[in-house]
Amino acid sequence: MKSGSKSFLQRWLISTVAVLVATYIIPGIHYAGWLDLLVATLLLGILNTFLRPILMVLSLPFLILTLGLFTLVINAVLLLLVSWMLGPKFQVDGFWWAFLGALVISIISLLLNSITGSGNSRMQVKRGPAPPPNRRDDGGGGPVIDV
Repeated sequence: MKSGSKSFLQRWLISTVAVLVATYIIPGIHYAGWLDLLVATLLLGILNTFLRPILMVLSLPFLILTLGLFTLVINAVLLLLVSWMLGPKFQVDGFWWAFLGALVISIISLLLNSITGSGNSRMQVKRGPAPPPNRRDDGGGGPVIDV
């Protein structure tokens, strides 16, 4: 299997798991069958690839003003659009359910992408003593938040 198709299948599987988790957590998101869930996540992936960048550019002032949190609104709108396109086979009961679903899908996708090493997200957890305050070695990777 080619690297591109493997990457696509991995992202589709992660998206499907994330939407599946959202359907179990959020009572306002429903699907009729497994095939409908797969079609919904495929359609959501296509919309994220082609329509989401356009919506991001058009809403750039809102994204800047909200420090990127408006992305959740865009994701909710795309989830509602999938619901509208698939009708009763995949259904979101309203904007706030879509917003909560987008939040859950984003968190689950971030976690799964971090675990599998796919996507552009990076999350690192280190345990141990805090570095001395005058130490400036952050590995060159940008800002670091020690928790």
